[in-house]
Parts: sequence; C-alpha cells; structure tokens
Amino acid sequence: MRKILDRFRGAGGSSPGSGVSTGTLRADFTASLVVFLVAVPLCVGVAVASGVPAELGLITGIVGGLVTGFLPGSSLQVSGPAAGLTVLVYEAVEEYGLAALGVLVLAAGLLQLAMGALRLGRWFRAISVAVVQGMLAGIGLVLIASQLYALADAKAPSSGLGKIGHIPQLIVDVAGSGTAWKAVAVGVGTIAVLILWPRFRKGAEILPAPLAAVALATAATAAFDLPVARVEVKGLLKAVQPPGGGEFAALAEVGVIGTILAFTLIASAESLFSAAAVDRLHDGPRTDYDKELMAQGAGNALCGALGALPMTAVIVRSAANVRAGAKTKASRVLHGVWLLVFAVLFPSALGIIPVAALAGVLIHAGFKLIPVKDLVPLWKEHRGEAVVLVVTAGAIVITNMFEGVIIGLLMAVAKTAWETSHVHVEVRGLDDADDAPIRVRVLGNATFLRLPKLLDELEALPRERVVQLDLSGLRHVDHACGMALAAWTERHNAVVSHEAGTTTARGSKTPGSSDAPEAPEEHKVLA
Repeated sequence: MRKILDRFRGAGGSSPGSGVSTGTLRADFTASLVVFLVAVPLCVGVAVASGVPAELGLITGIVGGLVTGFLPGSSLQVSGPAAGLTVLVYEAVEEYGLAALGVLVLAAGLLQLAMGALRLGRWFRAISVAVVQGMLAGIGLVLIASQLYALADAKAPSSGLGKIGHIPQLIVDVAGSGTAWKAVAVGVGTIAVLILWPRFRKGAEILPAPLAAVALATAATAAFDLPVARVEVKGLLKAVQPPGGGEFAALAEVGVIGTILAFTLIASAESLFSAAAVDRLHDGPRTDYDKELMAQGAGNALCGALGALPMTAVIVRSAANVRAGAKTKASRVLHGVWLLVFAVLFPSALGIIPVAALAGVLIHAGFKLIPVKDLVPLWKEHRGEAVVLVVTAGAIVITNMFEGVIIGLLMAVAKTAWETSHVHVEVRGLDDADDAPIRVRVLGNATFLRLPKLLDELEALPRERVVQLDLSGLRHVDHACGMALAAWTERHNAVVSHEAGTTTARGSKTPGSSDAPEAPEEHKVLA
C-alpha cells in the first residue's frame, strides 16, 4: 500500500520517488474514509433524483475515484455525480430514454478530452461568474422543486414551471393523505439533521452530516415501520447498460447535440470553477486546467461506455477531502476503492434507504447552490452582474438547462459590450461667432449600443451652425456607428449651407458686402 501511495505522491506534484511520511499516509487514509462516507448518500441521491438506478451513481463515483482521481490535473478535488447535472440528466432520460444516456455522456467526455488537448481549459475561467452562479441557482431551484415531490413520494411534473406551479396542489394532496405526510416527516427530519449535525463537533468528526442524516432517517423508518418508498436495487452488474449501435444513431438529432453541448459546458465549467475554489483551500500544487479537463473527459468517456451518470468535480466532497487533512491524490483514489467495495459487498444496503431521506439531502444541496448571501452585496456593487445572475436562473426554470445557459451567456456578453462602450463628447465653439463652426470631438469606444446617445447629443447642437466632427479620439468605432455619424454630419451641414444660401438670395445679406459671412468651412470626419 505504501508503494502505491508513493506513486500517487509523485503524480500529485512532488518528485517521483520522494517518499511519503507515515503522517501523510495516515492523513490520506483518514480523508479517504471521510470522503467515502460523504459520497455514498450523494451518489445514490443524485442517481435517484436523475431517474436512473441508484447503482449508476455509485459507478460514476467509483470511476471518479479510480480513474479521474489518478490522472493529473488537480491534486485534491474529488469527482463524482453532481447535483448540478441532476436536472439535465433527468430531462435527457425522460426525452431520449435511459439507454441513450451512455451516448450523451460518452460524447461529452470525448469533447472534454478534445478541449483539454487543444488547451482550452483555461478559457473556461473567462465565463462570467454571474452566469455560473445563475446556472447553479437555476439548477438549485428546479432541483428543490422536483425533490419536494420525492419528499412526499409523489411524481413530479416534467417542466420546471410545472414543478413550481403545482406545489400548492402538492401541499393539498399531502394534507389529505394518510401516508404522504409520513414520508414528508422523514425528509424534513433529514434536512433538520443536515442543518444541526455540524454544530455537534464531536459527532461531525466521526460521521459527515449527509451520512448521519440518511442513517438516522433509515433507522427511524425501520423502527416505526413507516410505509414510505425505498430505493430500488437492481445489482451493480445489472445496472450497467453500455450504449448500442441504435443509440449512436441519435447523434444526428439536433436536440441530442444540444444536450451533449450542455453536458460538456456545465460539467467542464463546474469542474474548473470547483478546482479554482479548492486551490484556495490548500497550499499544495495548483491545478493544471487543461490536464484537469482531460481527466474529467476520460472519466466521463468511461462513464458513458458503462451507461452511467456524467461526472464533475464536486465542491462538497472536495472541501471535505481538504478539511479531513488529505495531502495527496491517494485520498480520492482510495475513496473510489471504498465505493467499489461497498457496491460489490453491500448492494442490498441501498434497498433500506427511504427515498424521502435522499430527497431531503438533495433539497439541502439545492439550497446551497443558490447564492442567497451573495445576491444583495452583488446588487449593491455590480447591478449588471446581479441582473445576469437572476435572468440566467429564471431562464433555466422557465425553459431548460441549455437554453437558460445560452441566454445567460448572451446577457453577459451584452452587458460587457454596453459597459465597455463608454463615449464622451467634447463640444467647443458654442460661444463663438455665428459663422464659426462648432467643433465636436468624440472620445472612448463608439459602438451601435451608444449610437442613440451620440445622436441625441448631436441633435441638441444649434441647427444653424456648421459642425466639425472629430473621431480621432476614439479607441474603437464600429462600422454602423461610423457610418451613422458621418451621415448625420453631412446631412446637418448640408441643411446649414442650404439655409445660408437661401438667406443670401432673399437679400438679408448683400453679396460682397463687408459684413457678409465667409463660406462655412467644410466639416471633417476623422476615424
């Protein structure tokens, strides 16, 4: 075991063969057990919420530990099925069937491998944080809404708006049911334990809150013989469904391509943002984003080949790994070993877990995805970012995951374009003689977004005087804005010249007299 851990130490950033101290071995071993205990209820809960067999969540966790955990990239973050993809997986399974899930995940994994090879991992850091927070908030809202139905052992509507809109009817149904309220009591009790358990430091050091909550809910259900739904168990090998040739034919459909792109974008962004967060929690080697993207891609490709859930790096497990004192990659690889042992030797243990308890775990996780504490400060300091966050979350709830994220990205781009296209107009010569031209200089970045403001300021100038427009102070002027400004100036000065000629013809000024104005100087448009 120590020789194996030595190899992990070398892969984790230290020089190969540098050796591992007994303290490091002990820390990694202990951390792996903590992460395993956190991962079991989350893997099972995400699978059940996604509408797939519970064992598929464990398979993804195993691959995340044994494959992704061994590959280079990030040293301490842990991968597995994530609550952030639950809604998208559920929608995909509902629309294309469970058999097609493997193709979707496999294709997403291959895309991640290609992006990592092309060194595109670092570019994911350019995605607006507001879009990512809005994406997670939207996922959290839909996840909470869907799991409220699982909390009552009821079937949830398919759409996000439908889930939210039918909540009043769900409350009425629970109130009038003799058994549904018992399932709700189990789920609410689970949430209460998740909130209160971390306050008992001694207990939290022995058992992580998710495992303690699910264990207590399971024990209470068995002790009182409550008539609530339990997790269905098929067995590890029976749950594995590698995709066949018929499923690959679906790759020609536009909807399937969009789902794959959504898997790729969300899984990659969540993993790399998680890596950045985990790097701030420890002093070890920093994450290589391109290698981490390839590691996630390799894991997802294997999960797809096995017909399992997609994976991402999960901040909950990763933070637990760091807090437990992990020093090397060995902790996350060993957590995959413990998951494999559990899935092989104790599969029947899953069958006694109440679904309502897992729903409680995911509702708690969904609330954590919503940045409630950050929203008010963000509104005070950066209102544009707050608007992008809210719009992205709302779009995901109203439409779907892929369209919501695209809307959020477009909002972020539009906001950035608006904020960077600052223009300043300097006007000189207003107090000069009537026959002297007005000199207007435009500074900054002139784009079509600021064109209405520019034209309003130009229209406010005296109509009877020539305008000289100087655009040499612009750092950038787009084609539409440049053409519009040139056309306005030409039209304005043509009107001034026409009126001056008409006045002369009427005899208001004698041609050639000493007080006749000179011909107006021709305007200049400088780009």
